[in-house]
Amino acid sequence: MTKNLEIYRCNRCGNIVEVIKGNGAPMVCCGEKMELLQGQTADTSVEKHVPFIEEIEEGYKVRIGENQNHPMMEKHYIQWVELIVGSRIYRKEFTHNDIPEVTFKVEKADKVVAREYCNLHGLWEKKS
Repeated sequence: MTKNLEIYRCNRCGNIVEVIKGNGAPMVCCGEKMELLQGQTADTSVEKHVPFIEEIEEGYKVRIGENQNHPMMEKHYIQWVELIVGSRIYRKEFTHNDIPEVTFKVEKADKVVAREYCNLHGLWEKKS
């Protein structure tokens, strides 16, 4: 039963889909139901995945790894980071050559959510 802003992954081909307008119908790819990804919120490994949100003068800075950046290697890297501010979504895509941080120059809000996707460890999120 799809809902707005849910993220799904096809376990056959690797497609990742974010729902813009959910109507309850199942997400299907490659003839199979897609997996609903749940944002993990607590790091338990050496690599840090939970997005760190810093409020700055121009908006918000999001980095993956509060004190040490998440590794960015060809086989293991952060594919994208997004910031949800009210009803708006801002996203930055990365390659393995990038540093996993981004500044979103947006208006401040009472509630913001940062999500990121690691190609090996899946979806992670932090609410502030």
